[in-house]
Amino acid sequence: MSTTGIEPASALEPGADRSVLSRRGVRVALGAVVPVALIVVWYLLTIPGDPIVPPYKFPSIESVFQSAVTLAERGELGQFVAISIQRVVLGFLAGALLGIACGGLIGLSRLWDTALSPSLGVVRAVPSLAWVPLLLVWFGMGEESKIILIAIGAFFPVFTTVSLALRHVDPHLVELGRSFGFGGLRLFFTVQLPAVLPALFSGLRLALVQAWLFLVAAELLGASMGLGFLLSRGQTTGRIDQILLAIILLAVLGKLTDSALALVQKWAIRRWG
Repeated sequence: MSTTGIEPASALEPGADRSVLSRRGVRVALGAVVPVALIVVWYLLTIPGDPIVPPYKFPSIESVFQSAVTLAERGELGQFVAISIQRVVLGFLAGALLGIACGGLIGLSRLWDTALSPSLGVVRAVPSLAWVPLLLVWFGMGEESKIILIAIGAFFPVFTTVSLALRHVDPHLVELGRSFGFGGLRLFFTVQLPAVLPALFSGLRLALVQAWLFLVAAELLGASMGLGFLLSRGQTTGRIDQILLAIILLAVLGKLTDSALALVQKWAIRRWG
């Protein structure tokens, strides 16, 4: 400690903060601060016997937990979670693959860019809910309409990031690949796509968020199962506890799937980055 009361410069260096934040326990503790604070506030607002907010507007933690137990005992909770995850995964994969393909075409070809970009820009401007009536007319209330809507939501983040990133791939790297005899799809998958992996995974993680958002839109308007349906049913029956339960489950599942994709990202960058 300095006698002047001023810390030495070395103690204030950013590296010291980075070394502390590099510890997993510290990161976990910091990440838990906000959720724990929200739970405490929730409990204080809904204290049994003398709640600040009436239960019909904001149910207690106990009532939401009991709602989850009841739905699980009836076999609904697991079924709703499973069907929502299935829809998100299928729609996300379809949208992401199509986004990579179209992003590759437009990012590497001025001809395809000129031909497709204006039309895709118009389609991207259409609000998600506007697709629902049309998809219901074309594909009915089945799974196809929901998965297609989710795929639309997942497509544009991947398409945008991939097409923009491919335009800035180092041309020397491409020439090096061609000198090894690579061309066409082999050049794309061996050189160009690995060169934009960080941008690709940024788009994929944004697409996954969009997939969950579009899932709710699909299930709110045309489903008999799923977490979006649980939201809609809770609103119809006045079960605020079920609405909060669905929101919490959507948040947790969204975070878990994003964390899983982040692990895939680390592996892929170590492998090809």
